[in-house]
Amino acid sequence: MFRGTPRFPPDKYGSILRTAGADQNAYTTADITVYHITFSKEDLDTMLMLEADRFQNLKYSPEIFKTETLAVLGEYNKNSADPNQKLWETLLGTAFVRHPYKHTTMGFIKDVEAMPENYDYGIEFFNRYYRPEYTTIIVAGDVDKAAVRKAVDAYWAKWKRGSYRPDIPAEPPQEAPRTTQVAWPTATLPRLAIAFHTPAYSDRNSDWAALDVLSYLGFSENSDLYQKLVIQEQKVDSLGAYLSESPDPFLFTVTARIKKPTDIRYVQDQALATLQNFSDTLVEPKKLQAVKEHLRYEYSLSLDNTQAVAMAAARALRGRTNLDTIDKLYSLYAKISPEDIQRVAKKYLVDKNRTIVTLTGGK
Repeated sequence: MFRGTPRFPPDKYGSILRTAGADQNAYTTADITVYHITFSKEDLDTMLMLEADRFQNLKYSPEIFKTETLAVLGEYNKNSADPNQKLWETLLGTAFVRHPYKHTTMGFIKDVEAMPENYDYGIEFFNRYYRPEYTTIIVAGDVDKAAVRKAVDAYWAKWKRGSYRPDIPAEPPQEAPRTTQVAWPTATLPRLAIAFHTPAYSDRNSDWAALDVLSYLGFSENSDLYQKLVIQEQKVDSLGAYLSESPDPFLFTVTARIKKPTDIRYVQDQALATLQNFSDTLVEPKKLQAVKEHLRYEYSLSLDNTQAVAMAAARALRGRTNLDTIDKLYSLYAKISPEDIQRVAKKYLVDKNRTIVTLTGGK
């Protein structure tokens, strides 16, 4: 997408951005690709024109395609040198058997290596997904809504919809716990990942919101377990839990980096005991209220510049098609009760729904 079009070849495209002093980049997750540009508001019309051109008229040769696919291979190899990446790759490959979440964003190495010969598929992929029905334009900043709409209509209105609909297989329920061990070839600190299948993001059903609150209660820096393992006993140097706003059911994941291999089982047992405690005991209402207020204020404070606002919008739209979802989600957070926390713990954080991956290094 950075290789230009017949109207704006790479040199011309780059020159326009440099003259405007614009900063641009892109990233891809399991569910979305985001192209982002930060620029002066006087250049809004130009930026919308440039983006419309490459989204509709991208053109590149097989030779350039091969060059870029080799760059992706280089990125894959660089990522493979990170034990955390290997842990995550193994976790996804173990927890999922059918859904495309089974592979990381970058994919399997055999597919990356084969991509240089898949120029035709690259073109087909662009024709399938770079269409109006899959695209959202987010403009954040000191701009006039009517003027933005006029510019969008001028450059994007003739863009034709596509007809492709992906067939994404549903992940079957996990019926027994899964465990995998990874042997890292060189010296590194041990890693632990404990994951449970969870529902897709929702701003209506309280399950996702309750699990997100639970992740903070159990594993944030203010949690009892963090204070014990990281601060007091100093057996762990990083601990946290993660829940993605995914449009399809994904994972609730607890991760820890442990200082000694002999402490892996102890840390694992402590994490599992923490999760079990949510099933056995109701959370203190004051503690729950403090976490809910923290989530709200942390989010509000993060929206301190236009790029942060745009990125927050992109994250929210990953699970929904309307930014009202943000207000709806925080309304759900406000209603979460101790009983909700206990209910989702009993429903999702159970043995048969669990995948554990450990990584240990060589000498």
